[in-house]
Amino acid sequence: MIYMKTRKSIIKRFKITKSGKVLHRPRGQDHYRAKKTRKKIRQTRKWVELDKNTAKKIKKMLYFAPRKNKKLKTSKYKR
Repeated sequence: MIYMKTRKSIIKRFKITKSGKVLHRPRGQDHYRAKKTRKKIRQTRKWVELDKNTAKKIKKMLYFAPRKNKKLKTSKYKR
């Protein structure tokens, strides 16, 4: 049986909402920050939604990722 590994770098950079949207942080948050306006720095703190095509690819790579919000299912037979 072939097992597709989860890409760990993608887990760190993206998150999936309960409704299925894929969010990411905008680039350029830290480097050369002194040049940037306060407005630009403030805008980079927010999570931004990805377009549908890219989101589809990211979801495929995160298929086996652990779900943070999902409740763990317990088996009916206790050990």
